[in-house]
Amino acid sequence: MSKSAHSEFIQFLLVGGFAALVNFLSRIEFSDFVSYRVAVILAYLVGMLTAFLLSKHYVFEKSGRPFKDELRDFTIVNIFAVIQVWLISVGLAEYFFPYISFSFYPEEVAHLIGLGIPAVTSYFGHKHFSFRKI
Repeated sequence: MSKSAHSEFIQFLLVGGFAALVNFLSRIEFSDFVSYRVAVILAYLVGMLTAFLLSKHYVFEKSGRPFKDELRDFTIVNIFAVIQVWLISVGLAEYFFPYISFSFYPEEVAHLIGLGIPAVTSYFGHKHFSFRKI
């Protein structure tokens, strides 16, 4: 990975970390109104929009592609990521943690682990698909 690609990846992780924080905090709020399973999805959408706007402006070079095309492609990449996040978050919180009697904020810990999993795959998906140059 070249120095500029390394810097870009670090910027992506920082933006992604902030978007993950937005996702995490909004999931806690959504959980007051809907089930954990639904809250994970709703929070992911909030985090995804945050990540899109910040990535577009601060991480990747201008692609020259229409905004709607970038947003569509960003969403496609994130469909794969949200599946990973949901399966891991729900799987840990509702199945694995109870099985091992883990009770220290199980939903929060599961969600944080789930959010971290797609970081690398998402970076390459967004770099080479969502924000690719024309």
